[in-house]
Amino acid sequence: MSSSVVRIDLGAIAHNTRLIKEQLGNARLMCVVKADAYNHGAQHVVPTMDQAGADAFGVATFDEARRVRELTDKPVLAWLWEPGEEIPEGVEIAVPGMEHLAWLIEHPVDTSVHIMVDTGMNRSGLDEEDWERAFAQARKAGLNIVGVMSHLACADEPDHPYNVKQHAAFDRAIAAARNAGFAATRNHLANSPGTLTSAASAYEQVRAGVALYGLNPVAEKSATLIDAALLTPAMTWSARLTAVKRIKQGEGASYGLTWTAPADGWTAVVPVGYADGLHRSWQDAVEVTVDGVRYPQVGRVCMDQFIIWLGDNEHNVAVGDEAVIFGAGGMSAAELADRAGTIHYEVVCAPHGRVRREYVDAEDVEKRKGEGQ
Repeated sequence: MSSSVVRIDLGAIAHNTRLIKEQLGNARLMCVVKADAYNHGAQHVVPTMDQAGADAFGVATFDEARRVRELTDKPVLAWLWEPGEEIPEGVEIAVPGMEHLAWLIEHPVDTSVHIMVDTGMNRSGLDEEDWERAFAQARKAGLNIVGVMSHLACADEPDHPYNVKQHAAFDRAIAAARNAGFAATRNHLANSPGTLTSAASAYEQVRAGVALYGLNPVAEKSATLIDAALLTPAMTWSARLTAVKRIKQGEGASYGLTWTAPADGWTAVVPVGYADGLHRSWQDAVEVTVDGVRYPQVGRVCMDQFIIWLGDNEHNVAVGDEAVIFGAGGMSAAELADRAGTIHYEVVCAPHGRVRREYVDAEDVEKRKGEGQ
């Protein structure tokens, strides 16, 4: 059994879901659980969010949608597909291009359809010049268009002028749908940062993702509708030390001997490497925490392990001690991401392969805090 483990606090996920749901007013909460619930494990996360107030679920692919559909009776929307794929029964679909719309018209399905419009991100979505024609064709074909959707490019910077431009374009898309005769009662634009920073972004539904897992998606010091500090990170990655060794001043360690000991002291081995998701590009950014004390990663990250510098090991770190890579009791995923030059989305999606998942019961976070646990 691997000594490397990712612990998922389902109570934290339930707390975050309720916290976001409570500030939405009449808007629906779509919980985004793509990529196996941001690597937190959809099998456990979906029922937790379902019970905590989710109104719907969103995923990227049809394969993801099939798995999530088995875990909930609430709507499941998929938006990344290609014409010709078999559409799963009972799954709602988004239309990201005119080719997809044409295929749906030729192969009608009995499901709710969301028209994806490009409001300026220039990724997926119908261009504005095609909106009127697309809605007219959908109306004529009798497709069940329940709303339009788009995606914000700069919502993590709430004051960015592009947000205003995208909102205006989205309003025009809703008007185009309604002019074509669709009620368009489930329109959604806001991602997590849009949900947390702009009430105007809510429309009838939001698509919250990373915030549900306890990660703050907005720029530092940005004003949010709820206190972002109340979000509780759900993932902790740790491993138990497999070696503690003496090293002399000037001796090197790990491949290439790129690091040398600054003094006589001790090193320890953490049995996690790039095969487990701890990227080589994170070298010199990682600091693990053992019994409340931080220690820097040194030398090169290997496939299965990396080394930390204990100095004179005044705290008597020993084989078998738990080393927290990020999460509860250690550096946060956000801090690690900042130090490594990436984003915390990538950090929580990184652990894989031999890393085990363990789950903490979905009991109420506030209750546990009140009991001093």
